[in-house]
Amino acid sequence: MKNIGQIMKQAQQMQSKMAELQGELDRVEITGSSGGGMVSVTLTGKSEMRGIKIDPKLIDPAEVEVLEDLIVAAFGDAKAKVEQHVQDKMSEMTGGLQLPPGMKLPF
Repeated sequence: MKNIGQIMKQAQQMQSKMAELQGELDRVEITGSSGGGMVSVTLTGKSEMRGIKIDPKLIDPAEVEVLEDLIVAAFGDAKAKVEQHVQDKMSEMTGGLQLPPGMKLPF
């Protein structure tokens, strides 16, 4: 069994790596799209929306519901990509060690 000093050192290293990852997630931008790219949503690695682009051809007052659905779909696509990115980064940091089911990241 490892001694307490080694465990504390590893915990401090992990804390430092987590701080670096959080900073990276603030800077990274991931874009999801829908409607064949006619709507795109850009999120940070922390799922904060940074931008939205809508092809002007979609702007039709009679088709507002279609546009709303495409925005929601593009956000969902971007969110899934962000979650995969975070999972990949956490896997790199933990050497492939999986978090227990239901355990959420601290951010």
